[in-house]
Amino acid sequence: MLEPLTTLCMALVGMHPGNVKVSAATTIAPDPEWAPETISFYRPQPVRVPLCRVEGTIEGNIGFELWLPTDWNGRLLGAGVGGDAGVFNYADMSRRVGEGFATVTTDSGHKQGQARWMADPKARVDYEHRAVHLTAVAAKQLAVAFYGKPADHSYYLGCSGGGRQALKEMQNYPGDYDGVVAGAPGPYMPLQSVRMMWFSLQQKRDPAGALRDEDWALYERRVTAQCDSLDGVIDGVIENPMRCSFKPATLACAPGHTQDCLTPARVAMLERIVAPMPDEAGTPMDNGLFPGVRTRPGPPSPLLRAMWADGVHDDADWNEESFSRSGDLAAANRAMPELRADKTAIGGFLRRGGKAILYQGWADPSTNAGPTIDYYAALARANGGYAKLDRSVRLFMVPGMYHCSGGPGAASFGGSGHPTAPGDPERDILWSLIRWVERGRAPERIEATRLEGTTVRFTRALCPFPASARYDGRGPTEKASSYACAPHPLLKK
Repeated sequence: MLEPLTTLCMALVGMHPGNVKVSAATTIAPDPEWAPETISFYRPQPVRVPLCRVEGTIEGNIGFELWLPTDWNGRLLGAGVGGDAGVFNYADMSRRVGEGFATVTTDSGHKQGQARWMADPKARVDYEHRAVHLTAVAAKQLAVAFYGKPADHSYYLGCSGGGRQALKEMQNYPGDYDGVVAGAPGPYMPLQSVRMMWFSLQQKRDPAGALRDEDWALYERRVTAQCDSLDGVIDGVIENPMRCSFKPATLACAPGHTQDCLTPARVAMLERIVAPMPDEAGTPMDNGLFPGVRTRPGPPSPLLRAMWADGVHDDADWNEESFSRSGDLAAANRAMPELRADKTAIGGFLRRGGKAILYQGWADPSTNAGPTIDYYAALARANGGYAKLDRSVRLFMVPGMYHCSGGPGAASFGGSGHPTAPGDPERDILWSLIRWVERGRAPERIEATRLEGTTVRFTRALCPFPASARYDGRGPTEKASSYACAPHPLLKK
């Protein structure tokens, strides 16, 4: 039974149009399961279906993997990669190939741990946008060679950097995918990176004010205690932080107290971090953070340093103390103009019937919620208003969710890296997108689950922005069925 698969699979080895080289095409016959080896964050789930595993490169430096299942549902799924990439997203590939998707992913043009790759102009541009596009083109032609027909539909799923990749596909290459799911996309990532870098440096320069993880945890607990009940349900989750008002000064230690409070220096630092970040002239560069959102403690991350030292200044010895908020932001936009994914001219995507679902954790400390909401508003202004945009693009805010997953809220709904609900558009955001594209039914709500291990603690309704879930006052508070999506007066379009 596997002999025809093996023959078709092996035939893919070699050169293909577009400078695509398939170095290996291996028949995988799980007995009873299989998983590729990896040291990356994207840990695979056991695969239990036979497939052709295609490994290759594009233009010599862009690595990709394409998994072609024998029982194909006719759909191609691109799996996005976050952070500084350099790896493959085996997590989503392994989950979705069992549902019948041909799945593809790319390392974005470099390898994990590759020294100073951002100093290479080609690797940098491939990372910004080219690699994902070229991989989509290659995957489609290889699928035709293997199956004898093109994919009926193609989709893209990613979060964080993978969410940014999804937006770039919608903006730059509208013909690649019929629908995209963009989680926590950080539409203007260079500005987000300035915020991270600047406040890390501020804490490095002021050790007495540097905030520890326990300080952020205290802040989060106190804000939650104050604002949790505003939605009518006390569950440890703030439904909508826009409704919440909290003064960091209330965390200041009273005379003689040192526990569960902050020193004056730490209160001052917290106030600075949550407020809008000013430029050198004092003009706000962003809108600050929603109440209760914690950030990464400690010095600047290695990824941030690589971005500025290698990608922007091409100086391995770059002194971070020379960092300039406005100057380095302008330099980043010159060096990597396509790193930002906030273009609003998406007419090509809309005209061909493309659909996009954005999702964002309200409590995300990495790619903050405010810029995603602002981008959605900008899309509406540029594309005929919210009512028209909603026919093709919708945003789902996730209460209590951190970066892509985690946090105190219900943060499992079929997003990137989440457990899936195969074929269920009510509980799986990818299948909700598929129903929208293929059957014309827009998502009105998605059920999210709070998992602890494999135990379901509660479920919640996620609503298309600006609606939010409202408790009906009667049903069990732990059931999504007890909540309806209703417009919120503070979230008007």
